Amino acid sequence: KGISEFLAPAQYNMSAVNETKLNSVIFLLTGLPCNGDAHLWISISFCFMYVISVVGNSVILFIVKTDPSLHEPMYIFLSMLAITDLGISITTIPTILGIYLFNSREISLDACLAQLFFIHLLQCIESSVLLLMAFDRFTAIHNPLRYASILTPPRIAKMGLMAVLRAMVIILPLPFLLKQFRYSRANVLSHSYCLYQEVMKMACSDITVNSIYGLFTKLLTMGLDSLLIFLSYVMILKTVLSIASHEECLRALNTCVSHLCAVLLFYTPEIS
Repeated sequence: KGISEFLAPAQYNMSAVNETKLNSVIFLLTGLPCNGDAHLWISISFCFMYVISVVGNSVILFIVKTDPSLHEPMYIFLSMLAITDLGISITTIPTILGIYLFNSREISLDACLAQLFFIHLLQCIESSVLLLMAFDRFTAIHNPLRYASILTPPRIAKMGLMAVLRAMVIILPLPFLLKQFRYSRANVLSHSYCLYQEVMKMACSDITVNSIYGLFTKLLTMGLDSLLIFLSYVMILKTVLSIASHEECLRALNTCVSHLCAVLLFYTPEIS
């Protein structure tokens, strides 16, 4: 009893110190190395990109919503893609602008975990939307007569909800896995925003489980989605090549060009 009474205050003080250390953990975001003039021009460029991204995606959503002729599956999926792009811009650009406009490089642990959660959540949703768009193009080319009856608005809404729920289930554990780690007081990141892989490497603990789960999330989301998109385009090509008319063949392939560009822009940086 005497020993336990002696150790109790020490254990309380130790937990208080650990809590203080956890609350004082900060991450330092990194920008491009440049002088004052270049710093200004880079900040103006990022501001311009941010405005273009927000305004452009907002205009797409407004046009699709107000024009009844665009209430079709292809444009509904395009609206979903615009929403995810808008969310990614809102999540990442403010910290980038904070670095170049106000030289604000510090971000707390909780804010960093929140940012990486939304970044990876929206990336997962965007990957799912690109997969749904590939399914949309396959259905339109392979079975055009039943296209409207297969992709009805209620079914599209359920598909979008499933994409969000899948992303939530897969990504939600990430911040909780990182929260339990110990970190040093200052941690320098190599990006202008927080990512799971980088924050994980800053931990002063064994990260084996987190590395395995991080790889699992990539394979289950972007790895699986990219494979299914590839298979869908193999089936699209097989269907298109069976069309006798050369003009109809080109017309069918032209409907897939914009989606292919979006897929390449999204997956190429991720894979590299």
